Amino acid sequence: MARRVRRGGRQAANWARAALLRGRLGWTVRILALVGIALAGIGELRQSEMFYPLARPFERAAWPHWIDADGDCQDTRTEVLVQESLEPPRLSVDGCEVLAGRWYDPYTDTSFTDPRDLDVDHRVPLGEAHRSGGDRWDRARRQAYANDLSHPDSLIAVDRSANRSKADGDPLSWLPPAWGYRCAYVERWRDTKRRWNLAEDRLEGWWNDAVLWVCARVDG
Repeated sequence: MARRVRRGGRQAANWARAALLRGRLGWTVRILALVGIALAGIGELRQSEMFYPLARPFERAAWPHWIDADGDCQDTRTEVLVQESLEPPRLSVDGCEVLAGRWYDPYTDTSFTDPRDLDVDHRVPLGEAHRSGGDRWDRARRQAYANDLSHPDSLIAVDRSANRSKADGDPLSWLPPAWGYRCAYVERWRDTKRRWNLAEDRLEGWWNDAVLWVCARVDG
């Protein structure tokens, strides 16, 4: 009988440890794991050619943008500004440029009225697209990607300082300052890569999985 009591005591202790891991300690372990992945990810060598050889070096000029695909004198940047303005934008006399409007930037949770304060961001930056498989694309496909108006998540008008802070980083090295948009940002990043058949490197994939795992439980 005493032996059964001891076994029950060990089981109770194991259950207690499991509950602890599911609770605060579990979150601590997960957070530390994410921090570890992040620290590994921001290393300069993570996406270098040492680990991810490229068919050709990245050159921004090899990804032509902004073009006027439909010949209406509005280039891709202007088209995005017109489409995303929350009120009818004010155009130049010739209709080729946007002079004013109202835009909401989810990256910073801020509204803008002056288009000069905005950059049109490639959701997955050109440099990242190049490293993720675009280095093997021909010029026509690179141009199509750089000017993609076929999906609202490909290009987005945002605060230019946030866009320049992002540079060509992936979600492991940069997330929007607005916390409330981070889950959607990672989801849309991943969706954009899938639409264009672009790869995630291993650390990027682990990080995106972890972020979306947390998001699912927070939202749930």
